[in-house]
Amino acid sequence: MNYIDGFVIPLPVDKIEEYRRQAEAAGKIWMEHGALNYRECIADDMRAEGLTSFPELARTDEGETVIFSYIVFRSREHRDEVNAKVMADPRIQDMCNPEAPPFDVKRMAYAGFRVLVDF
Repeated sequence: MNYIDGFVIPLPVDKIEEYRRQAEAAGKIWMEHGALNYRECIADDMRAEGLTSFPELARTDEGETVIFSYIVFRSREHRDEVNAKVMADPRIQDMCNPEAPPFDVKRMAYAGFRVLVDF
């Protein structure tokens, strides 16, 4: 079964294009280093009557939307190998400006997931 890294990110609406450019570049790097799939999704239908909505989950402020993203790997071990290569890649390091990220990284949610059901 595959292994998934998942992210939920509150993103200021005025940073969408900046984030898109960064995500497109990052996705290419992850795929070059062996990821099976890389997706960055922007919230569209955020209504969830009687449920916790993604904006609630991400604790968005006014003027923010939600990014849901995931990267697919063959296994957790494969994920660890690929991520080590990605983090050592100077292109990733060059695009990560700790002084001006497009979103508040402390509010990003992240987890690694084992696939439970796969069709």
